Amino acid sequence: MTNSQANYTLFDHLIELRTRLLRAVMSVLIIFCCLVYFAQDIYQYLAAPLLATMPEGTQMIATDVASPFFAPFKLTIVLSIFLAMPFILYQIWAFIAPGLYSNEKRMVAPLMFGSTLLFYGGISFAYFVVFPLAFGFFNSVAPEGVTIATDISSYLDFVLKLFFAFGAAFEIPIAIMLMCWTGFTTPESLKQKRPYIVVAAFVVGMLLTPPDIISQTLLAIPMLLLFELGVVLASFYQKKNEESETSEEQL
Repeated sequence: MTNSQANYTLFDHLIELRTRLLRAVMSVLIIFCCLVYFAQDIYQYLAAPLLATMPEGTQMIATDVASPFFAPFKLTIVLSIFLAMPFILYQIWAFIAPGLYSNEKRMVAPLMFGSTLLFYGGISFAYFVVFPLAFGFFNSVAPEGVTIATDISSYLDFVLKLFFAFGAAFEIPIAIMLMCWTGFTTPESLKQKRPYIVVAAFVVGMLLTPPDIISQTLLAIPMLLLFELGVVLASFYQKKNEESETSEEQL
């Protein structure tokens, strides 16, 4: 930390925090203004996995008068936040970076970058893998004589929950790295708890997804794979850290 940064008052930090927050909000607004014209097309793209599995002659419906406007509008706002996430995380990084040591900066910057990619990866996995399988299953088990006509607002709420669930679940490697970095646990301890992690993954999958075995399993399996990835990365970082400390002691 430099002398000028050390002389910052609480008011100066609050001013900088406000500036960073305003920039983050402005980035979302700018993206939203660029996308709002295409709101209907964006919703149509989001609905494609469901429409592809619905029986021929059926379609989605709007049970509320304002749903045809508000559902695409809400989706565009959420999408704007998702797309602005790298810039938002950069503003967070720029605010906290002056107070970090050099070794902490080397750790935090890759974690922020990695967390963004993993979150996007979780959303992509939900859209391209989970949705076609889950919607195909739901439509195939509909009782005889039941016409499938999903409400557009209900569908939006459903897919957003899945997006957040899978996006958050894909952050497991980052969470493991942070826990090992702060000394809360170790890779060896996590390896010993692997049987409990397997059970916990399916429980979390059950709580975060709709009540069907397909969504639960499709969330639990990636969580287990990401857990293994996090343990491997944490072990590598710990080994590298120990080698660095040993070399410093020899000097």
